[in-house]
Amino acid sequence: MLNLAAAAAFFFALHLLVAGTRARDRIVARTGEGAYLGLFSLASIGGIVWLCLAYNATASVPNRLYWVAPDWLMHLAPLVMVVAFLFALIGLTTPNPTAVKAEALLDKPDTIKGMLRITRHPFLWSVMIWAALHVALNGDKASIIFFGTFLVLAALGTLSIDEKRKRKLGAKWESFSRATSNLPFAAIVAGRNRLAIGELGWWRILLGLAAFGAMFYAHLWLFGVSPVPGWAPY
Repeated sequence: MLNLAAAAAFFFALHLLVAGTRARDRIVARTGEGAYLGLFSLASIGGIVWLCLAYNATASVPNRLYWVAPDWLMHLAPLVMVVAFLFALIGLTTPNPTAVKAEALLDKPDTIKGMLRITRHPFLWSVMIWAALHVALNGDKASIIFFGTFLVLAALGTLSIDEKRKRKLGAKWESFSRATSNLPFAAIVAGRNRLAIGELGWWRILLGLAAFGAMFYAHLWLFGVSPVPGWAPY
């Protein structure tokens, strides 16, 4: 468990003390954007691998259980994960000024469309949905640390990206942020934008559903746990 806590602390420190802070700006000024992104990506991948290995290792150590998920939540979980996969796949395939080196999209008049009308951080919200669901489903100390790490960092990541873009892009970012929202559907509810399902792209929706279907079927094989209680597809 100590190894898992250390991995979580490393991942937190990497993202909270470097990414999105003025420390990042100073590092980029010395190393250049490309070198920084390369090193940060390697460190992030290393952190995720460490977290996964440490989490798997907790199967052989005492692990306190704080709650047991109700049956209704276990049966609802696949529907929640459909939403997470749609946010992830539609978000990743939609041009977005919040993505790395995509700030030039702010100069295009039709940038805000599709998923960006719903949230300007669709992938990070997909991570939050996935992580929050898995914390609720498991309830043990190791799972709270593991999935909770991704939940908190994804939530803080949306704020960090907004702050970083605001410092760098000024008025252009302010205009974009006013017409969009971090919280899904908030800009639409507030009347600053509108929902346009057709703009999402049907191929993106189908891609998200296909990715969900593949993971739903392979979940038992990959992780040793069926996504639906009592269901064994193979």
